[in-house]
Amino acid sequence: MKQIVEIVPARAGWYARWQLTPEVTRCYPVSLWALLEEADGTGREVVGMDCVGQWPGADDNEAGGQFVRYLYQTPDSGEPEDIDSTPTGELRESGPRLQPTTAP
Repeated sequence: MKQIVEIVPARAGWYARWQLTPEVTRCYPVSLWALLEEADGTGREVVGMDCVGQWPGADDNEAGGQFVRYLYQTPDSGEPEDIDSTPTGELRESGPRLQPTTAP
């Protein structure tokens, strides 16, 4: 089982892209980055949680959506064409809440 070692806010310009259908993708701004570590202290991984509370590998992501990649666009270059226009303040109520744990 993996544990969260550290959580840091994401800088503006990071997005998570999800494939909804073979022809449709959707990007959501990344809200935070979490450093995950195996319980035995080996194998570290960084995942980003987007503004709707989903991340690659989560059990309760939007149905049918598959994570594609993270992308970065400088704030002055605008947003991706497939950005979701839902305000970032409207998080899913059923979404998971990440809590950091202390490393042994």
